[in-house]
Amino acid sequence: MARAPALVDQFGHQLSSPRQKVRAMFGGGGGAYDGADPSMQETRDWLARLSSPSSEVHQDRDTLVARARDLVRNDGWASGAVQHILDATVGADLRLMAQPDWRALAAWTGNKAFDATWAKEFRRAAEIVWRRWAYDPGFWCDAERRQTIPDLFRLAFRQWIIAGEVLAMLPWMASRRGYGRARYATALQIIDADRLTNPNAGPDTATLRAGVEIDASGAPVAYHIRRAYPGDPYQAVESMQWDRIARETTFGRPLMIHFFEAERPGQYRPAGGIFTPILARMRMLAKYDQVELQAAVINAIFAAYLKSPNDISVVQDALDDMQGEGLSEYQKLRGAYHEDRRLSLNGARIISLFPGEELNTVTSNRPSSNFAAFEASFLRHMSAQTGQSYEQASHDWSQSNYSSARGALLEAWRTMDRRRTQFARGIATPVYGALLEEAMDRGELPLPPGAPDFAEARSAYSGALWMGPARGWIDPVKEAEAAKARREAGLTTLAMENFEQGQDWEEIIPQLAEEQRMLDEYGVVLPAAAAKPGPVPANPQDAADV
Repeated sequence: MARAPALVDQFGHQLSSPRQKVRAMFGGGGGAYDGADPSMQETRDWLARLSSPSSEVHQDRDTLVARARDLVRNDGWASGAVQHILDATVGADLRLMAQPDWRALAAWTGNKAFDATWAKEFRRAAEIVWRRWAYDPGFWCDAERRQTIPDLFRLAFRQWIIAGEVLAMLPWMASRRGYGRARYATALQIIDADRLTNPNAGPDTATLRAGVEIDASGAPVAYHIRRAYPGDPYQAVESMQWDRIARETTFGRPLMIHFFEAERPGQYRPAGGIFTPILARMRMLAKYDQVELQAAVINAIFAAYLKSPNDISVVQDALDDMQGEGLSEYQKLRGAYHEDRRLSLNGARIISLFPGEELNTVTSNRPSSNFAAFEASFLRHMSAQTGQSYEQASHDWSQSNYSSARGALLEAWRTMDRRRTQFARGIATPVYGALLEEAMDRGELPLPPGAPDFAEARSAYSGALWMGPARGWIDPVKEAEAAKARREAGLTTLAMENFEQGQDWEEIIPQLAEEQRMLDEYGVVLPAAAAKPGPVPANPQDAADV
């Protein structure tokens, strides 16, 4: 293939492009990536730099979080996105399904008593312990005695979405136990992450990063918490005092849980929540929306004016003989004319003009016809960042059919499921493990002889699944048939299908049995059961005799 001829100057020397000249200046001629080219118009003002996670995050964290909170307070799209993510991920309750790892326990100990039967008994006992603690109407599970565990989990998840991190303390409150009071000393307290700072607002050091104390390996060992929220006028003295709270006890019981999604190795605090990359765009949309709304209000106001048939100077000259009053006298005549013309029809005034007058109106072309398209484009951008589908973010399903809606929801469901799993691992399961440890110490859980203590096999005992709200169905008939086909093909189980719909199959089966017993007792035959074909006889003659 022939090559394109090179450009040469008047001496026959090959000309270099500006890009080649700059590359030669910065190191000899030839970077392989356009994205690193300092001479291109698109990248020459892009002054990105490398920095450590701490220096990259900590200097902007407070500003980003404050702006995200302000946005959620005052912007309907942002507030709605947070509420929708909460409802789809945590819902009204994040239900515990205890899953002790009996296989691991049997392998570690060589004790055959750890089997599926024991796991079933342990699971039921552990879930009873959890329900008694988490849903106690006395709110003893909450260190502040204001909420139940589902409410605390929603609060913690909300902090994670907006601020990017959750800080939870597990105080041991033995003084609360007693008749008619708390059954367990374990409690949970959600702490605002703004209180996690270096003592006296000091700079970071090799072992202290934005309130997180680390060891030589980089593992967090303690957290420095202000005794009051910074800037609280009612606790000004306490807000300038710090407590050092260890991450865990010497035997592994968690005292402080700090959960966030790290983006880089060596990161100890996040920069913010899910709105951090789109804060500027969301702010611009809020302003644009406000301006368009104001324009629409102004446009709705009927403005009109009367136009005189003559120029002011012409009228003045024509009326000079009216004893010096001129134009003012003319205006009086017009005013008197309109004062006398009080014609109306069914209460509506009929406009009657002075001879030669014209009635004109003020009109506006706002709001902009492009606003709806701009807003839709932005909502697509926001939905991509927040993990929702466009239909969920905009609440506009008018352009969707079954296939497109289901495809969009499946993509969003992956993000919701991932967030729920992360939150469960980072917050819910450690809280459950702390309670389980106390219940085991009190002898409330079935254990075979020779079972290891909780601290030795914490991960095996505290295994759990957390069931959130139902995935939901777009077309119940189609999706029920699909679930039936999956079960018949052996691709799923009753437990899996019910789990996706926010139901516990071990509760459904006894309920179905009880309903069938009552139907049989009263002689009720459901239409679906009556329509089922009977057994096919082996001999066709038998069918003819029947």
